Amino acid sequence: MRSCGIPGADLALVPAVRDVVSRFPGGLGRPAAGVAASSALAELLAAVEPDERRVLETLAAGPPVGRSRGGADPASPVSRLLARGLLVRIDAETVELPRQVGLALRGDRPLGALALHPPDLVTVDRSIDTVDGTAAVAALRLLRQVEQLVAFWGAAPPPALRSGGLGVRELRRVAREVDADETTAALLVELAVAADLVAESDGVAPEWVPTTASDVWAAGGPEQKWARVARAWLDLPRLPGIVGTRDDAGRPVAALADGPRRPTAPRDRRRVLAGLAELPPGTAVGAAETGLRHRQAGQGPEPGVAGPAEALAGLLAWRAPRRGGRLRDEVVRWTLAEATVLGLVALDALSTPGRTLLAEPDRAAAALRAALPDPIGHILLQADLTAVAPGPLEPALERELGLVGEVESAGGATVYRFTEATIRRALDTGRTAAEVHELFATRSATPVPQGLTYLVDDVARTHGRLRGGTASSFLRSEDEVLIAEVVASAAAAPLELRRIAPTVAVSPLPLAELMDGLRDAGFTPAAEDQGGAVLDLTDRGRRIPPRRRTGAPRAGEPDPEQLHRLVSRMRAGDALVGLRRSADGHGPGTRRPGGATVETLRAAARERRSVWIGFVDGHGVAGEQVLEPTSVGGGVVEGRDSVDGGLRRVPLHRITSIALVEG
Repeated sequence: MRSCGIPGADLALVPAVRDVVSRFPGGLGRPAAGVAASSALAELLAAVEPDERRVLETLAAGPPVGRSRGGADPASPVSRLLARGLLVRIDAETVELPRQVGLALRGDRPLGALALHPPDLVTVDRSIDTVDGTAAVAALRLLRQVEQLVAFWGAAPPPALRSGGLGVRELRRVAREVDADETTAALLVELAVAADLVAESDGVAPEWVPTTASDVWAAGGPEQKWARVARAWLDLPRLPGIVGTRDDAGRPVAALADGPRRPTAPRDRRRVLAGLAELPPGTAVGAAETGLRHRQAGQGPEPGVAGPAEALAGLLAWRAPRRGGRLRDEVVRWTLAEATVLGLVALDALSTPGRTLLAEPDRAAAALRAALPDPIGHILLQADLTAVAPGPLEPALERELGLVGEVESAGGATVYRFTEATIRRALDTGRTAAEVHELFATRSATPVPQGLTYLVDDVARTHGRLRGGTASSFLRSEDEVLIAEVVASAAAAPLELRRIAPTVAVSPLPLAELMDGLRDAGFTPAAEDQGGAVLDLTDRGRRIPPRRRTGAPRAGEPDPEQLHRLVSRMRAGDALVGLRRSADGHGPGTRRPGGATVETLRAAARERRSVWIGFVDGHGVAGEQVLEPTSVGGGVVEGRDSVDGGLRRVPLHRITSIALVEG
């Protein structure tokens, strides 16, 4: 900070400057001492080898940092430049070009060359059907992963950090559960919360728990489910790509915390997609020659090409060089990667669902429905107790297969595996062995393997021989010997079973605990309701109420009315500050006699002027307000709040200070 000529005042940068201005203004690095600042710099630059000059010129063009491992070959160009002081090592994997070297290389153009024309994008013509087909597969995979996340957290909700967000260990567990990397897992949890499928619970130890809205969401078709998640991403005021990076204090940024919050993210996200939308349908951004690029894990920059994200970032940077702040280019890369996960972008081209979401959000679901292949009503049973669904299944068939089988892999084709546990789960919900056999026989395009038939029969043979109910719970069987065996077993003691008839035993434990205890002891009971039908005790997982309304997500850009209210509040705050200073001195805001206060208020009401009043409420707490009085009488002043226009009433005897608001 420095003095600005006003007594008692200093100048300071507002925090937003750090988000707007690059870490390297003008693409130049920080000044360095030593050789880079000496008079011999020109001689050193004249003596560099061609491969060394390529490295220097690349960094001089900006940004001035590059990746280079500390154990690089001493004979490499980067190592030689480090030895001579023309490069400076920041950490074990990063080097920086000193500002003096960058300015010397730029010569008579210290701020770099000016590009008068936009860079040309290299494009690749792809079939729109190929792009949409690839996008549809990605969308189905995304929905499967979100469903897995909701089920996982419904059974075992992770704790919320005291500082807010999700712990690193919990994020890694999600990545393993949904079979994705941590970057994709961070995107999934951010989307689940943004779509209100998951929320933070109340209480002393809050957890991330699925909401009741997740059940409604799961009941919809794939296009409706995808549209809700995709719109939540498009309007998400956060950057999931920041998760895992380090903040200014060197701590990793956690998912669902405040670190990734960026109010301008929706605007920047739309800007990136709009850049792709300028290309014809089915046209992708191709790689562009740059002469040099920064190797991610090598010895430094090397000749090469820029990928689609870098090429698009270059075009957007030329159009708006000051928009986006320090993360300008990273936002482009993150947006393309996240849009690819959602199926908005495929093969580096904007898909039809993505193009529709950007232009007509209400028709996004219909666009995906057109891109999805027609649902199929058959599966391919295989001898290894698996079934292959060669495409998206009909909803009813998908539900039945999800009940009798377990998803082993998902994608363009989904593989289901059948085990004793999955068959028993189906029988626990009331399906009979005959119904399971019929499902396989009528829905399989291949013969039913004999091993699968035996598996169903073996599980059904012992399933349900024991019947449980609530007495708190009871156990019955037509087999008296079996009841006697259960009561006499070691499991009877913790279950507190008591035989009340040759074929009936009761327990004070809840029915679910009784069933679990018997299964742990090696028995295969089935729960039943009062009519004797099989009762489904499947754990649905925890649920909490949704945190927000289920309407369309709000866009990141404020509307004119919001801006007007914000400006009004700011002006009201400025007025309060000035009047408070006046009241602290001997100006018009000092305490006046009761009659003068009433006259001031009445004059303001007649002239429709605003007044600032200081007052004390019924608890003795001081406050202040700017009002436009409408009536004064009966010991009360009534007026409109200058900020929100609400009607306010203040007793006259509680007013301590008053002043007319000028202008």
